[in-house]
Amino acid sequence: MSFIGRLHGRYVHRGRVRVLCDALSELLPDRASVLDVGCGDGLLSGLIVQQRRDVKISGIDVLVRDDTSIPVSEFDGTTIPFPDKSFDIVMFVDVLHHTVDPTVLLKEASRVAVKGVVIKDHLREGFLANTTLRFMDFIGNAPHGVVLPYNYWTHEKWNQAFNSLRLTVESWNSNLHLYPTPASWLFDRSLHFLACLCPE
Repeated sequence: MSFIGRLHGRYVHRGRVRVLCDALSELLPDRASVLDVGCGDGLLSGLIVQQRRDVKISGIDVLVRDDTSIPVSEFDGTTIPFPDKSFDIVMFVDVLHHTVDPTVLLKEASRVAVKGVVIKDHLREGFLANTTLRFMDFIGNAPHGVVLPYNYWTHEKWNQAFNSLRLTVESWNSNLHLYPTPASWLFDRSLHFLACLCPE
């Protein structure tokens, strides 16, 4: 792993996970059943469960790792392998920009979720946004063999997708403060969002 990759893992990744854990924990309804799509090792969801003992989280991923923090099942990356209305919440954390067309999984999520869909992803907004996001994506994911289509959407394009699937934005936060200073000056800006969507 490169020096930058080791630096990211040691000083950035852990703090980012803690911030996301707190933010996501606040969004989940009481006693919710949650499906974490593209959960990886399940570390983030495992921390959420420690913080929110009333919540139950299962995960799915295209590659199931040997040691995961939550129960994880394999899926094909396109079809969520559960019946309609199987979970209260379906959650995507930095997953949809790794797909060719995020609306495919969003449509599946709206089918499987009863109460809503929670998304943490990127925004291609502002100066050098695409270049910055590509750099972040490469450093954080390339060493793990994650597919990198670099498919970042603008706020307008996300809204078009939500509207086409009849998903209403209940909350939207693009000031997540995921990175420590001075990294935040470059990597926070308005490049990230956390949204809670409800079916109409």
